[in-house]
Amino acid sequence: MRFFIVLLFALLASNLQSQECAQILLGEIVDFHDNTPLQNATISIISKTATTTSNATGKFRFENLCNGIIELEVSHPECKSQFVTVTIEGDTYQKIRLEHHLEELEEVKVVGDLAKNTKTGQEESITVADIEKYSGNSLGDALKKITGVSSLNTGANIVKPVIQGLNGSRVLVLNNNVRMQDMEWGDEHAPNVDLNANQKISVIKGAAALEYGGDAIGGVIVLEPVPIVRTDSLFGKTQISLFSNGRGGNITTTLTKSYNSGLYLKGQGSFKRLGDLETPDYLLSNTGIQETGISLNIGKRDFIQGWEGYYSYFNADIGILRASHIGNVDDLIDAINSKEPNVVNDFTYDIIRPNQEVSHHLAKLNYYRRFEGLGKATFQYDFQKNRRFEYDVRVGEDADKPALDLQLTTHTISTDMQLDARQELDVKIGLLGRIQSNFANPDTGVKRLIPDYDRYDFGIFAVSELRLGTDWFLEGGVRYDFNRMDAKKFYRVSRWEERNYDTDFGEFVIEDLGTQLLTNPVFDYHNVSATAGFKYELGNNHRIRLNYAFAQRAPNPSELFSDGLHHSAARIELGDLRIKSESSSKLSASYEYETLKWGYTFAPYLNSIGDFILLEPNGVEFTIRGAFPVWSYRQTDAQLLGVDVSLYRNWTSKIRSDHKFSIVQGTDTTMDMPLINMPPANLTNSITYLNPKWKNLSVSFESQYVFEQKRFPPNIRVFSPQQQEEVVLDINTPPPAYHLVSADFASKFSLKHTDDLSVGLRITNAFNTQYREYLNRQRYFVDDLGRNISLRLIYNY
Repeated sequence: MRFFIVLLFALLASNLQSQECAQILLGEIVDFHDNTPLQNATISIISKTATTTSNATGKFRFENLCNGIIELEVSHPECKSQFVTVTIEGDTYQKIRLEHHLEELEEVKVVGDLAKNTKTGQEESITVADIEKYSGNSLGDALKKITGVSSLNTGANIVKPVIQGLNGSRVLVLNNNVRMQDMEWGDEHAPNVDLNANQKISVIKGAAALEYGGDAIGGVIVLEPVPIVRTDSLFGKTQISLFSNGRGGNITTTLTKSYNSGLYLKGQGSFKRLGDLETPDYLLSNTGIQETGISLNIGKRDFIQGWEGYYSYFNADIGILRASHIGNVDDLIDAINSKEPNVVNDFTYDIIRPNQEVSHHLAKLNYYRRFEGLGKATFQYDFQKNRRFEYDVRVGEDADKPALDLQLTTHTISTDMQLDARQELDVKIGLLGRIQSNFANPDTGVKRLIPDYDRYDFGIFAVSELRLGTDWFLEGGVRYDFNRMDAKKFYRVSRWEERNYDTDFGEFVIEDLGTQLLTNPVFDYHNVSATAGFKYELGNNHRIRLNYAFAQRAPNPSELFSDGLHHSAARIELGDLRIKSESSSKLSASYEYETLKWGYTFAPYLNSIGDFILLEPNGVEFTIRGAFPVWSYRQTDAQLLGVDVSLYRNWTSKIRSDHKFSIVQGTDTTMDMPLINMPPANLTNSITYLNPKWKNLSVSFESQYVFEQKRFPPNIRVFSPQQQEEVVLDINTPPPAYHLVSADFASKFSLKHTDDLSVGLRITNAFNTQYREYLNRQRYFVDDLGRNISLRLIYNY
């Protein structure tokens, strides 16, 4: 009897268990953005060896499940895997959304594989290895690796990037998605960024990327940190670079902590110190530099939403070549005619007058959120404060006072919405508002070169990308910008009347002080920019890009208001209140071929600029300190015609050669003469040997030939007080062509981890060649740098 009772309970339990484990799970895998089904996704039940895949409609099915909670692992070849908890209560349906666009969650890739900022414009990037080679140099030095990019220098430490012949306010620098506001209008104002704080650096040539700014007639420099992987990790890198020329060095270190939750923290710091630099024949007195950079990141990056806080501080104390500090026109004539500087002192690390002291604070708060079936919204606030002191050689009680003391404060709010629900179409619309205030300290004992002003900016844009099949890619956009400039400026009555401002701008006068007038110029600018282009894949590794960009740029404060002696430039600069926005129409194209064995890019462009604003020498003016050359702003119509060519060849698996050539011709079409300060043609050839089996040995040699600039405006005639007659001031004639050779050696060693220590040796101007660069503003006084041997040590941990 007991046996039958036990058997009955067993049958009842079996029947009950079979009823509870007869449930069905029907599921569907879709893309989060557009709800399209994802085929061939793999779905596994973690608690049991049950796996299936989604069909063409994204559907999957599990049978014979028990009521309760199960956990699924869902993966797809083009998506990040997810773990999903499902409660089974009878037959159950579950929709699972996977992220099919991984820009927020992507693993770290090499720079060359990263998505470009423009699909149809001309864009190039520099590698992480190049950034490490130039760790102790400036951003402008590193960017010269890119075809079509040169630099406008004030010595070796102040380097402004020049993109296809254009620089200053026409070149936008985007630092961690923040547009730099650091008085970029000055020829001797270099970007206040730490090269070591970013490891993704790209150059967009021209205004093809409207979302960054409609006034980037020259181009956009995009600096970004490498995306941080969602994993529980702690890692860092320290690099030390030592230099023979300047007898100093640079140290930079980065430490990153990341979590599986998406939270991350990152800190970075750099310090550089160099003494007086040297040419092949003599010392360059007072050319030292001391530079400090700090950046901090904290944020959380998740699929649905994320945020980031960022702060950076940059400070530089830069010596200005003592021999370039002229007192009058006769000093300038003597300096140009002399082959050696008039001041050569013993080597020192001290930075004395004249010099610059610049500091820049940048803070950013950013938040993004995704919306199912729609796209991604982003909101950002950023703050910047730039403080600049320029010191002259002065005596008496004003000896320690700066001749120029400016403080620029900027607040920016921006938002955009990216609509990417359809895989073939991506649309982004955005808004921007900015308030900027400049304070020119009057307590300098010197007439203020730039006045106090408030600037108000508003921008709205829409850009789109459309893929047609596998071969065609279309891109277009439009942008509107409003700019208001509201300044308070003193003018000498004589200057006001000399330039006929009393006739054209009498309403700006708010107070007559006898010999001076207090004025309140207010200008509004309405600018429209647009771009359109296509990329076509010809097949067999051939590709064509074509882009047209129309861009307008409002004049900057220097172009409008400059009025006085610019001490660090040793010249009188005169702006013009009549200057209006300039308009650029640029047509660029490229033909590209790329294989594992060899490849090339041929990229011509034509940039026609109406009302082009240029600064040029046109005379002499006498002051209480003597006679100085006068550089005035004026507008004309201009045309820039050029081509960038690059070619590479992998001769074997270990030997590669690279060849780059660029040329641009700038013409003042109104006056029918060459434009001033156009970079000369240059040709660079390099050959590299790589052997991974020999401690990742890398050996490369580079040859750079810079042609003589044959196209330049005529020189001017000036009155020499010493000679009491007019003489030709040879201020525009370019120096001769020159040829430089450099070499680089690098290897990797394993200490605690594989290849965690890198050692490199770089030699620039290896033959100690004597030369002068046309776009170096100190070429009138001294030669350029001689040989420099640098040692770099990089430890990854």
